[in-house]
Amino acid sequence: MKDNLSVQEMDKRPLLEVQNLKKHFEVSDGFRKKKLLKAVDGINFYLNEGETLGIVGESGCGKSTTGNLLIHLLEKTDGKIIFNGKDLDQLTKEEMRKSRADIQMIFQDPFSSLNPRMRVVDIIGEPLKTHTKMKKNEIREKVYQLMDAVGLDRSYGSRYPHEFSGGQRQRIGIARAIALRPKLIICDEPVSALDVSIQAQILNLLIKLQKEFSLTFIFIAHGLPAVKYISDRIAVMYLGKIVEITTKNQLFNQPMHPYTVSLVSAVPLPDPFIRDTRERIILEGDIPSNVDIPSGCRFRTRCPYAQERCKLEEPDLVELEKGHSVACHFPFRTIQNKKGEDELEGISASK
Repeated sequence: MKDNLSVQEMDKRPLLEVQNLKKHFEVSDGFRKKKLLKAVDGINFYLNEGETLGIVGESGCGKSTTGNLLIHLLEKTDGKIIFNGKDLDQLTKEEMRKSRADIQMIFQDPFSSLNPRMRVVDIIGEPLKTHTKMKKNEIREKVYQLMDAVGLDRSYGSRYPHEFSGGQRQRIGIARAIALRPKLIICDEPVSALDVSIQAQILNLLIKLQKEFSLTFIFIAHGLPAVKYISDRIAVMYLGKIVEITTKNQLFNQPMHPYTVSLVSAVPLPDPFIRDTRERIILEGDIPSNVDIPSGCRFRTRCPYAQERCKLEEPDLVELEKGHSVACHFPFRTIQNKKGEDELEGISASK
C-alpha cells in the first residue's frame, strides 16, 4: 500500500490490518532435536473502526497468541501489523509508546492480571500515571469516573483485588483498559472464567462501553454463543490458520467450512425440533500437533469430506461471496449441492 495517502483515503482504511502474521516457537522433541511449533502460521484480516471482530477456535489454535502479537506481548516471526495506517515495525520508540496507549487488553484471568498489592484506585489509575501528565487529584477523579462507568461503587477504590468476586475483578480490568480511551481493545477470553449469569453482565457492559467510548474490539473466545452475541464479524481459526471469516449472521446461517459447520452444530439449542433437523458434522480423532502439521489442508485428517486434493494442496483463504472468505477446496455449500446430485460419490475420508 502507498505511504503518502490522502486524508480521504486514510479515512477509508481499516483501523487494523494484519498481513501474513506468523509466530513460530522453537521447541525440543526431548532428544536435543529442535522443531518449530507454528502457533500462528500466516493469517490475514482487517478490522474497521467501531467494529467487533470475534476470533474462535479450539484450544491451541493460535487465537490468544494472535492477541498477544497485536499488543506486542510477543514478538512476531513474520508479517505486518498496520495500526491506524502505520506499520508498527516502522515506528520510533515514542510513536510505539503512543500506539501502546491506543491498544489495550482485557485478560482472561481477572485475578492474575491484577497486582494483588495495589489498591483498585492505583490499578485503574496506573495507565494514566504512566501515559499522561495528569496530577494526582485529577487521576483520582478520573478513576472514580471510570469506576462509575463499569458499575463499581467508588467506596471500593481503597480495596485490594482479593476482596472482590470474579465479575467485579473483571470490571476493574475493563476500567483499566478504557482509562486512556484507546482505539482498540483486545478481549482475550474475558468471560470464560466467569459464571454464565456474570458473563451476560460483562458482555452487556462491553457493548455499552463500546458505544460510550467509541471502542473497537477483537473478542477472542472458544464459546460461540458469547462471540455471536457481541461480534459483527467472526474469524474461525484452526491450527494457526484462519479457515473462515464472515459476518456473524452468515457464519451461523450459512457456514461454508466443514470445521465451522461442526462448531456451529455443536452449540446446544433449547428447541429439540431444530436440534434434530440441523446438519451435523461429528469430528473424530485428535487435533494434530502444531509441530507436525498435516500436509495439504491441515483439517483433512478430521474432515469427513476430504479428498486426494486436500492431501496435496493447502487451500488459500478465498472470498467466495462478498465479505465471506473460506480456506477449503470443497466448501460445504458445494458438498451439499453434490450430495443432492449423487450422494457424495467419490468423496472419501482419505487421511
